[in-house]
Parts: sequence; C-alpha cells; structure tokens
Amino acid sequence: MSSSTEIFKLWGMSIGPIEIAFGLYLVFMLAIGIWAYMRTNDSSDYMLGGRGLGGAVTALSAGASDMSGWILMGLPGAIYFSGLSESWLALFLIIGAYINWKFIAGRLRSYTEIADNALTLPDYFAGRFHDGGKWLRIAAVIVMIVFYGYYIGSGLVAGSKLFESSFGYDYNTALLVSTIVIISYTFLGGFLAVSWTDFFQGLIIAISLVVAPIVLLVEYNGLTNIVEGVRATGETMGKENLASFTAGLFDENGAFLWITFLSLMAWGLGYFGQPHILARFMAIKSVNTVPQARRIGMTWMAICVLGAVFIGFAGIAYFGGDFAASEYKLLTTEEVNALNTQHGAEKVFLLLTQALFNPWLAGFLLAAIMAAVMSTIDSQLLAVSSSVTEDVYKPYLRPKASEKELVWVNRFTVLLVAGIGIGVAMSGSKNVLNLVGQAWAGFGAAFGPVIILSLLWKNMTRQGALAGVITGGVTVLVWDYLGSNTDIELFGLYELLPGFILAMLAIYLVSKVTTVSEQTANQFDWYSSEFKKYKS
Repeated sequence: MSSSTEIFKLWGMSIGPIEIAFGLYLVFMLAIGIWAYMRTNDSSDYMLGGRGLGGAVTALSAGASDMSGWILMGLPGAIYFSGLSESWLALFLIIGAYINWKFIAGRLRSYTEIADNALTLPDYFAGRFHDGGKWLRIAAVIVMIVFYGYYIGSGLVAGSKLFESSFGYDYNTALLVSTIVIISYTFLGGFLAVSWTDFFQGLIIAISLVVAPIVLLVEYNGLTNIVEGVRATGETMGKENLASFTAGLFDENGAFLWITFLSLMAWGLGYFGQPHILARFMAIKSVNTVPQARRIGMTWMAICVLGAVFIGFAGIAYFGGDFAASEYKLLTTEEVNALNTQHGAEKVFLLLTQALFNPWLAGFLLAAIMAAVMSTIDSQLLAVSSSVTEDVYKPYLRPKASEKELVWVNRFTVLLVAGIGIGVAMSGSKNVLNLVGQAWAGFGAAFGPVIILSLLWKNMTRQGALAGVITGGVTVLVWDYLGSNTDIELFGLYELLPGFILAMLAIYLVSKVTTVSEQTANQFDWYSSEFKKYKS
C-alpha cells in the first residue's frame, strides 16, 4: 500500500503530501526547542520552567505527557481487539486523574515550594522528610531510572510503529529516526520546550480525536450502522460480545471475573505517582491556578478518551468483512489480517487515517500520533535527567557546580536515558500497552502512596517513606515476574494494586514505630496553614 501520492524523490525516497505535512510538524516542534533554548538560563528554568506555567499550558501538557501513544495506539487497539469491555480501563483512568487534580495538585505545588523549593520528586522527598542520610533520595532516583526505561521504551516502540507503517521504514531504522527527533528539542529547551510542545501536541491530539470520529459517523450515516457492523464482524470472527461493555468481565459460565475488574480499576491508582505528571503540578504558577487547569485538563481528557474508544470500536466495523480488502479502503487482505493480532491491533488508527483521509490531512493526523508519543517521552526524559542531576550529581559529585554546568549535565543525561529506552524498545517486547502498564505500575506503587500520605498525614516518617518506595517498587517487579512464570490465578492481578496496598501498609507500620522529627512536624504545620489560605 502506498501511503501518499508521490510528489518528488529525495535520496531515493518518495516524498508526498503525508511526508511533507508530517515534516512541517516536526520542524515546528524543533523551532519551539530552539526558542526555549534561548530562554533557559539556569537549572531551575531547565527543570521546572521557573514555576511560571499558566493553567492551559499546565493542563494540556500534563494531559499530553500522560496519554502518550496509549491514547492513539494502545487504547484503540485494545478496543479493536477485545471490544467495549476494555473501556472500563479508560473510565477508571478518568476517575484517577480527577482525584489527582482535585486532592494532590494544589497540595503538592504548595509543599514543594516550602520543602526547600524542590525541583524533582526525590528532591521533594528529601526536603519533606529532612533526609539527612540521603537513602530516600537515592532509592527514588533508582526507581525512576528502572521504570522510565520501560516507559521510554514504550514510547519509542509507538513512534517506531508509526514510521514503520506510514513511511515504510524497517523497525530499527524507524526506532533511530523517532529517537533523534524526540530528544532534539528536549536536549535543547528543557522543561519550557517540553511544556509548550506538549501544549500544542495536546491540541493536535484532541483535534484528531474529534475529526476522525466525525468522519466515521458520516461514513456510516450514524452510530446505529457502526454498532450493526461491529456485531456482524463479531459473528464472523467468533467474538459475539464485541459491542458489550460487560462481556469481558464474565467467563463463559457467567461468573464475575474479579481479578480482571480489579486490575482495570487499579490503573486509576497510578496517577498519584507519575513524576512527569506531578512535575506539572510543581511548576504551575500558583495554587490558585489549579482549579482552572483541572477543568481544562479533565475536559481535554474526556474528549480524547471517548474519541479513542470510538475509533477502536468503529474500526471493528470498518475493517470487518470482505469490504475491508477493497480498493476503496486502500488495504490488502494481509494488512487487515495483521490487525487481528494483539500487537497489530495497535495500528488501527494509523490504518484508518490512511484509508479515510486525503494525504494532506492524513499527514496531520499521523503527526497527532507522533505528538502523543513525543509529549510523553520528552517529559519522561526530562524527569529522570533532572533527578540524576539534582539528586545525584549535584549533592554527591559536584556540590559547587555552576548553573551552566548543571544544565549541560541535564542535557547529556537525556542522551544517556534515551539510550536505555532504545535498549528496551529493541528487546523484543513490542506491545505498547504492556510496556506502559509495567512502568505505570512501578511509579504508581513506589511513589503514589508516599505522595498521598506525605501531603495528608503529619505523622509519616522518613523511614516510613523509604519503606514505601522500596516495598512498592519491589512488589511490582516480583509480582510481574510471578505473573509471567507461574499459573497461579492471583498473580494475574495487575501488579499495581498489590504494590500500592503493600506500600501503604509499609509506610503506616514503619511510621508507627519510628519518630517524626520536630523540624519535619513544624514544616508540615506551616504547609497546612499556607494551603488553607489558598483554599479560602
């Protein structure tokens, strides 16, 4: 299948409307990186943009960095492959995101400023608990390095699938091209570049997830015909329950699948521990800006999630039956058959885009997928590089390092971490949703309970926080291993839930047998009084 009408050739490669539209988008992203580079003067600018983000930029950059390739590849692919029952995951994510905005965002913005103007999560932990021994900070940095390897790898897999499917590159070449593009503006402009590119990428993602469903509704003359098409396809494929919201929650005997339901519900818990999302809360202009950002962010998320679910669902009807291989749809039988695998299903939006739209608009919509990928990887690269610089290099290796030196250490750490992500992406695990799930669970279990209790519980101790980080992270790794290597049903439960629960217990029990320092208790009282002023 040719993805576009050829206009001219460059170094033996066909260049058409899709490639041109896509290229213009990438040039725009790099221009923002150069603009931000000119405005980055010190490590605070590079890591948090000087704590000056407005509500709209905070909301859309947080949303775009959260959703990643999952919103345009992972979620539509899951709906296409398994049916509407997979939308429960999206519902619980929306609930988790709202609670995170409502109860965590403002408190974290307030406390990070009081805790020695913390610029990273490990820095916040150290300032919140006065971690003189530094073990809490070190444990947090290790968790970030380990789980960001999975996360960045998932984004690079998504970006590589995009280049592979749209432009005909082999997987490894696509991986190299997408990596170079993504790290370029992150390397140059830091947090300011990441936030503003994520803002525009968030707009592009939302537009694409509104335009594509509208076109599909017009194509089918309404939702009723799409539902009928899905049911007909399900009967042909032996999957009669594709249009059911609850079918995936019951086995063939009608018994409720508690492990499946709890696993889907557990995804919402992950929001409380994602460093690249929490960094937006830390960087917002003031606590008073949070309500506006929350309204914008949740509206954006609802639109995007509903659009992604609709695309996956409509794709079942669109690519089902003999009509799928017709010239009108621009797909061969082999390409349609590839969609009927779990990995191949993640390309449903890519193929719909190329089948439905003229090449110029298709280029824009393909850019939306790259935007989703880029907006997460850039935030993750920045989060982990900032932690390595602020929490390892500066305190232990070069305490007297200049601001210029710290900025450049950040930049070169971006390159190093990107290399780790490439290794994960080339490891053979090419399923976006699985890689995202491992990283999401790791951060949610290791950091989520610590974040929640540190903001709400005065009697939490430094030792309790350290126990929570270690317990949550280790539980996720061990549970995932046991789930992959044993047949015990319990270990089929998503590892985030047991990791989160055990981390909470570890924090509580260890805090009960240790003592809060007077300095830490006084600081919590100060934070509580300051936050109440904002609420009033």
